Amino acid sequence: MSLSAYCVLCCRRIGTSGPPTKNDLPWKDLRKIAKLTGSLTLGGFVFITYEVLALKKLLKIDTQAVQQEKLKSYIYVHRASLDPSEYQGITYQARKELHKAVRKVLQAEAKILRRPFNEHFSTFDAEEHECALWLLLKRSQSEDKMVRLQAVQDLARNSHWHDYQYRTAAQACDQRTAIGLARSQDIDLRFFLPPPPLPKVKDNFYPVSLLTEKSQKYFEDYAIEDELRLLLVSLPQTDLDQCVQYFTSLALRESSQTLAAQRGGLWCFGGNGLPYCETLSKIPSETVELFCLQALVQHSKVSTHCDKIEAKGGLQLLQRIYQLRKDSAKIQRNIIRIIGNMALDEHLHSSIVRAGWVSVLAEVMKSPHVIQFSHAARALANLDRDTVQEKYSDGVYVLHPQYRSSQPIKADILFVHGLMGAAFKTWRQQDIDPSLDEKASEGEEDYSECWPKTWLASDCPALRIVSVEYDTHVSDWKAKCPVEAHRKSIAYRSNELIKKLRAAGIGERPLVWVSHSMGGLLVKKMLVDASKNPEMDKIVNNTRGIIFYSVPHHGSRLAEYSINARYLLFPSAEVKELSKDSPALKELNDDFLSFAKDKKFPVLSFAETLPTHIGSMIKLHVVPVESANLGIGDLIPVAVNHLNICKPKKKDAFLYQRTLKFIQDALARELGS
Repeated sequence: MSLSAYCVLCCRRIGTSGPPTKNDLPWKDLRKIAKLTGSLTLGGFVFITYEVLALKKLLKIDTQAVQQEKLKSYIYVHRASLDPSEYQGITYQARKELHKAVRKVLQAEAKILRRPFNEHFSTFDAEEHECALWLLLKRSQSEDKMVRLQAVQDLARNSHWHDYQYRTAAQACDQRTAIGLARSQDIDLRFFLPPPPLPKVKDNFYPVSLLTEKSQKYFEDYAIEDELRLLLVSLPQTDLDQCVQYFTSLALRESSQTLAAQRGGLWCFGGNGLPYCETLSKIPSETVELFCLQALVQHSKVSTHCDKIEAKGGLQLLQRIYQLRKDSAKIQRNIIRIIGNMALDEHLHSSIVRAGWVSVLAEVMKSPHVIQFSHAARALANLDRDTVQEKYSDGVYVLHPQYRSSQPIKADILFVHGLMGAAFKTWRQQDIDPSLDEKASEGEEDYSECWPKTWLASDCPALRIVSVEYDTHVSDWKAKCPVEAHRKSIAYRSNELIKKLRAAGIGERPLVWVSHSMGGLLVKKMLVDASKNPEMDKIVNNTRGIIFYSVPHHGSRLAEYSINARYLLFPSAEVKELSKDSPALKELNDDFLSFAKDKKFPVLSFAETLPTHIGSMIKLHVVPVESANLGIGDLIPVAVNHLNICKPKKKDAFLYQRTLKFIQDALARELGS
């Protein structure tokens, strides 16, 4: 503005001046006017340009700020590869497979909803696999169960997704989809979000970061022990039997120092006994954790206690211990046992999923160890309410099918182990090296193949194969619980087992029982009790056959030997019940025969003919042929000892082939053979 005023003033001064003198030249005035006009024009142009740019800047939308706000709602996962070559498309064959999957889902939906099929994707473009992924994810959350299951199946089967697509799916999956994917065979683990990060252990008095690595490890161990004890203290002591109360108080009372001082003994309840501090290689803190975890296993069998465990942050604490103790299979197995027990309560499923356990269980499902694998399979089956109607209590394991399957289940096979046995090691393939048998009996986990899970499942895929586990002992030396004797009786165990089996759906389908040693007595007791209870008629009526491997129907020499050496062995309640000509055994056998003959049950019995080494000094014929003879059905003597009578050497061995033939004949109508 000042420049414009100055120009006007100059022009007015020129216009009012007198006539020019001779010396003044007109062109000089013109040059002055041109100079002022040029300055005015240039200044105006600069001013206008500045104003336009300022106005444009004010009106411009800050897309970067918008993008930052948008990113706040994202769930962040591990950084994925950004190599452009990765996104150049997929092969024709892969695209063809994806198109088939999408088309299959759309056809299934159209069929269920009774509407004409409209093919949305007739030709491929560069981004169609993106559409396929999102379409399957959308279908996996459908309200229609059949559409939902088909979508999850197609998601799991397609292995052509890119890394970023797996991570997208991991964030978009709902709870049901994640569980369904975890129960799918050969699933890619990128479908699952990792467990949420847990806060580091902190100390109010001394910073952990200032400690040495060894000191930090000791501090973490101490903190975990303390948190486990606090969790146990917070749990109610009601609705627990005396054994659980006894061991819970023991876990709370003992410290790592006193445990390290104790040697020998066996803390036993539930499935397997817990040996503690028997070798110098055991870490005391790990042993204390095992004590506490065994107590938590028992608490997790009570529904109201599961709610308390979840409310007190138990799921997160167990996640921390699981990640820190990756080198301890026993600790991890007990933790997964607790998760499997808590999964029996459907209202806890969302908490279990949020704590990151689905990804952990999916990873364990890839373990080559049958014990770890089967514990994870049980937990996931209890979480999967879309395809599994049964509930698998502690000690009940499905050996087949352990994944989701479109194969309909036509019948059940139930395996019941005997004295000192287990759900997996009893039914393993016979070891070539006899020393391996001794290691297995001492609790080693490197068992050979579990033949019901592999051979029988491949020969009879339409069967559900279930194995149960209960705790047994030869001697009371290692039994610490003051009321353990009552819990070990055949009557007590039979009552407990049949409750679990009914919850697992045993009796709803045709059924064949397979038992070894004392397990056969339990089978007889359960059937006798079921025959007297109208509510359990299905179990008796659906029984198609029974296999007995060296079952002491008339007593065992082990009981006689133990009684004669009672001051040395203190025989347990189980062994005392196996005495020859025991009134309880005779009554059980008579009751069973009376209704078994009426029902005309097919029975196959195997009898051992070789003695068994018990320890390093005792060699004993545990069940003689005359005791293994039930009196009905076929009796086949086999040249093996008591431990190997139920362990075929190979798939074409007589023991397995004869067992397979009996099962196929008993279930010929169901299997169509």
